[in-house]
Parts: sequence; structure tokens; C-alpha cells
Amino acid sequence: MNITAIYGSPRKNGNTDLLLKAFLRGIKEHDVNVNEIFIRDLEFSPCIECGGCDNTGKCVLKDDMQSVYSLLTESDMVVFSAPVFFYGLNACAKAMVDRCQCFWVKKYLLNKKPGDVRGEKGKGVFLSVSGSKGKKNFDGIFLTVRYFFDVLNIDFTRYLVYRNIDSKGAVLKHPEIIEEACSLGRTIIEQS
Repeated sequence: MNITAIYGSPRKNGNTDLLLKAFLRGIKEHDVNVNEIFIRDLEFSPCIECGGCDNTGKCVLKDDMQSVYSLLTESDMVVFSAPVFFYGLNACAKAMVDRCQCFWVKKYLLNKKPGDVRGEKGKGVFLSVSGSKGKKNFDGIFLTVRYFFDVLNIDFTRYLVYRNIDSKGAVLKHPEIIEEACSLGRTIIEQS
């Protein structure tokens, strides 16, 4: 099984990084291949809406996203972690999602079957934290992540989200949250 883990936080070793690392500890107990992507370390432009992908479904911008595209389409599972910024994805995570417009074009404008976008339907997992206690903190992110997974022919399978986790490392004050992430990784692999 090939898994792509996307660290979508601009903050190194922040709360969503720690959640994803815990999730991967559960997964790595099994024989799987994990590719980790740290969005904050990549050099890429946001989508410039140039229309270059309209005829081919391939992005014409040549930067670090080119290596991300192949991982996204070849993975059996994509695990995406990112914190809430103003009820949405942070800028670097959203820029990565927006650069997947080429997959949307391929699927919906060029009418390629989902299998042409990505092989068999994959699994998608999302992990997030929010600094506030707001009841609708994750509403905007869920819509974005759902459609991001959709263009990759991935089912939005599971998620773990936590409110009122803000300062760097705050999630470590809640060992039950770290264990829940590790347990989800273990469980999702055992059920595959």
C-alpha cells in the first residue's frame, strides 16, 4: 500500500504535524510505503489560472508541484493535515489544493473517467486543529478537502478535528488526542 502524507501547516512541528506523525506511527506498524510531503518546504507558485491545463489536464507550471502530482495519483491513501486559519485552510495548504485544478480539468472538462485521474478509488483522511472553540470552525475546510479528494478519485474516508488547540505543541497536553490519531492510523490500515 502506498500512502502520501501531506503536512499542510506553515509551522514546523506544530499541532497538525504532531497529529500526522502520530497517525503515521499507527500505520507504520504495518508493511506500507509512506511518502511525506512538507508543503512549507516546497517551492511553487499558486495557480495562476492560465488555462494551460485546459487541453491536457496537466499543469504547465514547472516547479515542486510536479513531484507532488505523481504521488497524489499513485497513492492508495492520502492523509492531509492542516490547521484552521480564519475558518479555512492556511495559504500554503490552499495553494497546493488550488494547484490541483489540473485534476479537476481532467475529470470534469476533459471527461476522463475517474480511473484516468487516479487508479482505483483511494482513501482520504484529514487531520486538523483550530485555536478557537467555534462550532463551525471546520465547515469551510471540510468542503475544500472533500472536493480536493474528489478530483483525485479519493473517498473522504475519515477525519479527526479538534477545537481549542492553538499554541505550538498544545496537542501534546492531550495524550488522548495523540493516541486517537495513532489508533486511527492502525485501524484504517487493518481495515484495508
